[in-house]
Amino acid sequence: MEKPLLNPSSPFRLPFVVLFLLLSAIVFQSCGTSGRTFDSENRSRSYRVDVLLQDAHRDWRGTPYLLGGAGRRGIDCSAFTREVYKEYFGVSLPRHTRDQIREGRSVRRSGIRPGDMIFFETSRGVLHVGIAMQNGRFLHASTSQGVTISDLSNRYWSKRFLRARRVI
Repeated sequence: MEKPLLNPSSPFRLPFVVLFLLLSAIVFQSCGTSGRTFDSENRSRSYRVDVLLQDAHRDWRGTPYLLGGAGRRGIDCSAFTREVYKEYFGVSLPRHTRDQIREGRSVRRSGIRPGDMIFFETSRGVLHVGIAMQNGRFLHASTSQGVTISDLSNRYWSKRFLRARRVI
């Protein structure tokens, strides 16, 4: 005796196959992630990183720039970047910009997100580094202003943009 569900001409087979396909589609669809979930996770991560960078700015604001400096009395850009990553994100970076530029992975300018290191060539062969924040801003130790937040779209910085790297 043949079983009705296995018999190709059985009237029960088509509804069974349709039900099986519908249930499979529901199960497999729930295994994926929607773009909306991914985007909201990215926004949430970016927000948390930006809040930490605002804390770093508040804690370091007023610290003057000092070439070779690595503390609250004076700090240069690479030491500042190194301190912020260590203190706020638990990430160890090399001391010098020329070494930091090799860390992490490359990021296109259009894909920069909070926490990415941003590198500039301020004059022939001289590198400067800052940390990306939300809304096109970045945190850095400026030679003229000390620890500050600047805008990447500012003509000075935009013309000197070299590359971005992601380490967190």
